[in-house]
Amino acid sequence: MIKQKLLSRSIKKALPYAIALSYASIAFIGQAHAEEEDDALEAAVAAAAAGKIEKMVVTGSRGAARSVKDSPVPVDVIADDELKSVSFSDTNDILKTLVPSFSVTREPLSDGATFIRPATLRGMDTDKTLVLVNGKRRHRAALVQIGGSGSQGPDISTIPSSALKTVEVLRDGAAAQYGSDAIAGVINFQLKDNSEGGSFTADWGQFYEGDGEAFTLSANKGFALGDKGFFSISAEYTDSDPTVRAQQYCEDYFCVTDPSTYPAEGFGSYDDYAQNWQSASMTSKKYVQPWGQPSSDSTAIFYNAGYTVSNTLELYSFGSYTDKSASGLFYYRYPGNGTIENIRLEDGSTWNAMEIFPGGFTPQFSGDITDYSGVIGARGMLQNGLSYDISGRYGSDKIEYTMANTINPSMGDATPTLFHPGALINKEKQVQADFTLDFNVGAFASPLLFAFGASYMDESYELEGGDEASYEAGPYSAVDPWGFCNADGSATAAGLGVIGNGSTLNCADPDDPVYQVLGVGSNGFPGYSPMYSGKYSRDSYAAYVDFSADVTEKLFLQTAFRWEDYSDFGSELVGKIAGNYRLTDHFGVRASYGTGFRAPTPGQQGTTNVSTRITGGMPVATGLFPAGGPIAGALGADPLKPEKSTNYTLGFTADFDSGLGVTLDFYRIDLKDRMYAISTMDVSATPGASGYDNYLALSNAGVSGAESIGGVFYFQNMFDTRTTGMDFVTNYGFDNAMGYTSFTLSANYNKQEITDDKTGAFNNEDAFDFENSKPKWRGVFTVNHNIGDFTVTARANYYGSYQNSDGEDAEVLDKQKFGDEMLIDLEASYQITEVIKLTVGARNIFDTYPDKGLFETGQGRIYRDDSVVDWNGGYYFTRISMDF
Repeated sequence: MIKQKLLSRSIKKALPYAIALSYASIAFIGQAHAEEEDDALEAAVAAAAAGKIEKMVVTGSRGAARSVKDSPVPVDVIADDELKSVSFSDTNDILKTLVPSFSVTREPLSDGATFIRPATLRGMDTDKTLVLVNGKRRHRAALVQIGGSGSQGPDISTIPSSALKTVEVLRDGAAAQYGSDAIAGVINFQLKDNSEGGSFTADWGQFYEGDGEAFTLSANKGFALGDKGFFSISAEYTDSDPTVRAQQYCEDYFCVTDPSTYPAEGFGSYDDYAQNWQSASMTSKKYVQPWGQPSSDSTAIFYNAGYTVSNTLELYSFGSYTDKSASGLFYYRYPGNGTIENIRLEDGSTWNAMEIFPGGFTPQFSGDITDYSGVIGARGMLQNGLSYDISGRYGSDKIEYTMANTINPSMGDATPTLFHPGALINKEKQVQADFTLDFNVGAFASPLLFAFGASYMDESYELEGGDEASYEAGPYSAVDPWGFCNADGSATAAGLGVIGNGSTLNCADPDDPVYQVLGVGSNGFPGYSPMYSGKYSRDSYAAYVDFSADVTEKLFLQTAFRWEDYSDFGSELVGKIAGNYRLTDHFGVRASYGTGFRAPTPGQQGTTNVSTRITGGMPVATGLFPAGGPIAGALGADPLKPEKSTNYTLGFTADFDSGLGVTLDFYRIDLKDRMYAISTMDVSATPGASGYDNYLALSNAGVSGAESIGGVFYFQNMFDTRTTGMDFVTNYGFDNAMGYTSFTLSANYNKQEITDDKTGAFNNEDAFDFENSKPKWRGVFTVNHNIGDFTVTARANYYGSYQNSDGEDAEVLDKQKFGDEMLIDLEASYQITEVIKLTVGARNIFDTYPDKGLFETGQGRIYRDDSVVDWNGGYYFTRISMDF
């Protein structure tokens, strides 16, 4: 309550100044100093990277460089040397290590999330954080996460750390400044712009368990374009082997090591099974369900170029190409689990998929991602002092799926074992114009910076159909496909014919294989049929204004307004006000208030998916259908609508001559009409069963293979939420007799709660897990010590406790509390020559694991696969790098 009162008073006092800034826009006088500011920023960033002076930032105070302590909102600036100090190749993992409010999970068995991992900032999903490269919006990945919020954001892993000069993480809502998606914050990746020199790094490592070997090669080289330009190119190649953190598949209903659970009748002997079950695994000869990190490899190339034509004109361009692939495993299909069942062939004989896969099978799911982008632009200054930046960008991301080591059960003995289920494609085109102008206002301590601009964006999302066998409803998707039996249990003429040829057909036996119904499509991930394929597109326009100035020597204020208009959702106006007040030379206070708006993407509106989930040990085909389409509509869905947010922040900064710096920021994000997946609804083709009405809705909507679908869900604007939290950052460095030592401590507290459940479609278990399944506390403490040519870095990663529940709609849920964890990293570097450096180290040196899961584990899984705490254990590495 005290915090809210202080924040309210700050806003009320600042409001008259914000109005004054808005009206001051009519007095365009004075000259802009954008060119001088750019030069100053370049020098400041370089000096900050060398540890000489305070870091500077432009993100958060559009168009003008300010120190981090003077920024009106919290911003982390991560320099090149800090990026290099983390022993990860994936930029997601680097950010997770250095920014506590940024989290990313490793999901080994989660459809597309195996390839493009979901990340969060301040508890908000990926699509609520705007990602920029060189200040320009980064295009989205093609994947829509099929669970949770259904987020669709940029694939940060396609941006190699070797291409980066700095990373700016704005931890505050900034939709009014930068546009839709910036509800939780903004991450701006600044590319290297060197015109000479370069670097090369080779990194190798593996986990203590002896698996997960990873190899990374990265390089950068800068070239001069005449004496007024630069061309910097970076490339990175990574290759990671899978890990296995599993136990043998053993459940009450089926245990690999227990012959008594083996359904021997009709499937051969247990001895036959035991000799052949290894064929079920593509990567491990020890476990039929080898849970772990998937294998992956990636090649990425980025370039950044600029050329100064004159004192008033600079041309620039940057772009990227990434080719990435990954492969993981789905659930093990054991004999008799509903997928591997006896069926009657056309000649009356029985057949079973064990003739292809003795002992069962584990589907292998692979994705090949092709991602590329290009930006061209011109910036400069007109004679009247107006600076401009006009640019155009294009981005494309495509993921092509492959299913191997599986079957289309409904095709019986005619099934292939390799399928191409289709592809997802996301494309974006945008034209943008940004302008800034300084003009003097007599009452202010500095010129007023007036920034304004407009943009047009065209975006599309396409589901590209798969090969026919991946979605075909074969003859065994229905009972008695060959017409052998009459309704009264007697044999037809065709049935009598096969009986006469020696068939064991018994139409009077309801358990005869003739009545067996099997699933449709490539098992694990059916392909996109023509019915579910298609293209969704929209365009949008936006315009914004942004005013900022030092109102007094101690008070900086900023206000911004943005209007956006979408072809599918109409228009919205959002705004923001932020300020920083220097109480003394060493202490300051800052606050912000803003509104935000995020329109569901074309992908979120159009994505369709049928995947397999395990329920009670049985594989259940679960369908996701577009909320605005006829299928979900028949199930009770409403079309999606935009999410709207209100952000509040209040922060304090302190910096001392001794080198100690401290920032403390409190925040609250109220999100209205938050989009999320409803709890899965049962589907059953059995009349009178609880899911029978849902089956009828699917069947009447023309869903192929509706009989084999056991669950269905869709995205909805489910509820209103409130996220509250705190960010604390302190750093201190000093010279001593042993060299130079620096300390950095970053901590984040984040709490989410549902304030209004609008649909009632969330069961008790999902609601509890939404609010409690992630650690509320997260911290990183880093110590870096330099002495001569030696550097030692130690880092402690802290994760607070969290809970998970089980019981769906039970009045009293079963709950498990996971203890807090501390993972320690340690590395040492030696500068062999002026060019060559050798580094050795280990992540999680004490081989710490999270608690084993009681719920949502099993089938060989030990740890929750969505755990924020890494479950791969210790990892050691060595790295050699050259800077020339």
